[in-house]
Amino acid sequence: MTYCLIMSNSAYSIIDIILENLFNPRALLPRPYETLYTWARRNHQFPRAQFHQSIRRMRQRGLITIVEKNNQKFIKLTSDGQLKALLDKARFPAEKRWDGKWRLFMFDIPEDSKEKRSLLRFLLKQNGYCKLQASVYISPYPLNREAILYLNNSGLRSYIRILKVEELDYDKDLLKRFNLQIKE
Repeated sequence: MTYCLIMSNSAYSIIDIILENLFNPRALLPRPYETLYTWARRNHQFPRAQFHQSIRRMRQRGLITIVEKNNQKFIKLTSDGQLKALLDKARFPAEKRWDGKWRLFMFDIPEDSKEKRSLLRFLLKQNGYCKLQASVYISPYPLNREAILYLNNSGLRSYIRILKVEELDYDKDLLKRFNLQIKE
């Protein structure tokens, strides 16, 4: 499967924009006989040097590979690139409508996966979760679909438990923290 780029209206770095759009297989396709540079310039208005430098950096980080087919070059996401793109998409919280239940997120990730653990904490904070205890986070809202996909694809799912809790013994501080109505 080959991927191509489309422009996004996000305030990420050029690498994040490229990754986000490579993850979308229904991207805008280049015109026949259009070079990679012409196509990128037409769609993105990226300066050539900045575009090529970003592609080089992404190859060095192992996020993409360049595939040559019929004397044409295509950019393809690696599995690490797909995880990075999913993580970038997972930054946006799900719809915020409270159903009266709390989401408790517990994890116990081994020490040899420190980087993944810190990425998970970052993801939870980006999605509005707050720390309840050492490896326990809570929110009145569910995680978005991309965050769940990231957890499944990153191999962390076996170290995680997500609970939907109807009531807590003392949740006044949490209700205040999340700006929610106090239950009667």
